[in-house]
Amino acid sequence: MSISIISLIWLSLGINMAQLQQGGPDEKEKTTALKDLLSRIDLDELMKKDEPPLEFPDTLEGFEYAFNEKGQLRHIRTGEPFVFNAREDLHRWNQKRYEALGEIITKYVYELLEKDCNLKKISLPVDATESEPKNFIFMSEDAMTNPDKLMVLIHGSGVVRAGQWARRLIINEDLDSGTQIPYIKRAMDEGYGVIVLNPNENYIEVEKTKSQVQSSSDGSDEPAEKRERKDKTFKEAKKRRDFYEKYRNPQKEKEMVPLYIRDNGSPEEHLIYVWDHFITHSAAENTFFVAHSYGGLAFVELMIQREADVKNKVTAVALTDSVHNVWHQEAGKTIREWMRENCCNWVSSSEPLDTSVESMLPDCPRVSAELERHHS
Repeated sequence: MSISIISLIWLSLGINMAQLQQGGPDEKEKTTALKDLLSRIDLDELMKKDEPPLEFPDTLEGFEYAFNEKGQLRHIRTGEPFVFNAREDLHRWNQKRYEALGEIITKYVYELLEKDCNLKKISLPVDATESEPKNFIFMSEDAMTNPDKLMVLIHGSGVVRAGQWARRLIINEDLDSGTQIPYIKRAMDEGYGVIVLNPNENYIEVEKTKSQVQSSSDGSDEPAEKRERKDKTFKEAKKRRDFYEKYRNPQKEKEMVPLYIRDNGSPEEHLIYVWDHFITHSAAENTFFVAHSYGGLAFVELMIQREADVKNKVTAVALTDSVHNVWHQEAGKTIREWMRENCCNWVSSSEPLDTSVESMLPDCPRVSAELERHHS
C-alpha cells in the first residue's frame, strides 16, 4: 500500500502520531476503528487509486501494433514483440490492456477467415429474431454440398473464439501458431468443405439495471426479522464502504449480466445445435473433426447425445490434448469402442511425435504431440 493511501486513511479518521502517543480514550477508539477499517479493505482495490484510466484503443493501429509479413505481432515503431508489463506495478491495468488487445485480435481473425479463407459467416440460431442475442459459425462455400469430405474444427475453452487455437500464441508467437487458418487452408487445398465452430460465444453482456440489482438482493420471501437483520448488516457495510470510497478513487466498472444465446448457451449445446442444423444435413460422405482441449469433451458429449448419427456420419476424429473423460461423462461401452477405432488424442509430451502414451482411460489411443505446452 502506498504511503499516500495510508495517509488518507489516517486523515479520514482524524488520527495523527502525536494523538496515538498520548493514548487517550478517543485515540484508542480511533485506533480500533482504523484496525476494523483496514481489516475490511481490499488492498487491490485501494491500489487502483493511482491506476491510469481503463480506456484502451479499439484498433491495432491505436495500440501501435501490427502483424508483419510473417504473421508476428510487432510494435509499429520499435519492431519489438508485444510487452505485457507496459506499466510496472500495475498488473490489473496491464491485464485489462491485454484483454482489450485480445478483443481486437478476435475481430482481426474473423476478418481473415472471411477475406483470406473465403469463409461465410452464418448466424445462430438460424431462426433468430433481430433483437435476440446471436452466435455464429464460419463455413466454406461447399461445406453443405461437398459430396466427399467435410472438416469440422473445434477450439478449447476460455477467451478464444472462432478461428483461434490460443490467443497467447497469436500475440506472442504468430498467426500460424495460434489460429486455425493453416488447418483451414490445407483442408480446402485437399478438397474438404470446412466448418469452423464458435463454442465459447454463449452469451452477450448487458449492463445490470437498478431493478435487477434490487431484485437480486430482495428477500421478500424471507421472514421479516431475518430481512431486517440483513438490511441492517447491509447498511452498516455500505456506510463503511462509502467512508473510504471517496478516498481510494477506484475506477468503477459497470455491473453486467449475461443474456444467453438460445440453444447455444454452452460449448456442448453449440456443437449439438450445429450438428443438428448443419453437419448432419451436409452431403459429405466422410466427416472429420479436429477438436482441441474442451472441444474434445464437447465431441464426446455429442456422441452421447447423438451416438447412432455420429457413427454413421463421422469417419475420424483428431483430438489435441483433449480434456474429455469417458467415466465422468458416462460414455457407454459402444462409444468407447468406437473411439478406440476412430479417434486419436495427441497429448502434451516431450516424447517424439506419435510415440504411444499410456492412459488410464479406456477410450482412444494417446500419442505424443512432441510439445509440452497445452496451448501449443
